[in-house]
Amino acid sequence: MKDELLRIGNLYVNAGDKEILKGINLKINKGEIHVIMGPNGSRKNYNCKCHFK
Repeated sequence: MKDELLRIGNLYVNAGDKEILKGINLKINKGEIHVIMGPNGSRKNYNCKCHFK
């Protein structure tokens, strides 16, 4: 666990009545590279603007 940099568990994001993300789980360890991929207009940029509590 000491190499773990970020862990997201069961993330849900809504924009008004629209569900943007549902049940996202992610673990990023030291030295790993992750990307967000998808077609134009699939709200990739919006996902990066989420506020975590």
